[in-house]
Amino acid sequence: MRKVMAIASGGGHWVELRRIIPAFAGTEVFYVSTETEADADLAPARYYAVTNASRKSRFAFVSTVRQLHAIVRAERPEVVVTTGAAPGFVALALAKLLCRSRTVWIDTVAHNEGMTLSGRLARPFADAWLVQWPHLAKPGGPEYWGAVL
Repeated sequence: MRKVMAIASGGGHWVELRRIIPAFAGTEVFYVSTETEADADLAPARYYAVTNASRKSRFAFVSTVRQLHAIVRAERPEVVVTTGAAPGFVALALAKLLCRSRTVWIDTVAHNEGMTLSGRLARPFADAWLVQWPHLAKPGGPEYWGAVL
């Protein structure tokens, strides 16, 4: 059974990730978010809360990297799926570099004029690099496979 790490920042990113939970059927999935507690319906899956970080909060970002490094090393996911933002990017990069995980970046639907910064940075680490707006897809990526919302 494949081990999947599903990770997203809180708020809208988390809502989008929750929309694709049915895609994880038949896998050993664990969740990571900046939400302090797991949603009750995620049980019995494991849940990890990490510090919310952005490019504006350098100290929080260092803490997030450390937390995600420990999670990736302990869990060794075969696949990482994220809807962003900074914690998702860090997890994607760490899992690709440390575990050679297959990785999926789904850029948030909230950005309809271009990719997010995290989404652009994720490109070298993403096996599937996706947008949720068809007009943002380009030859060579990102690709449009449909929208989550």
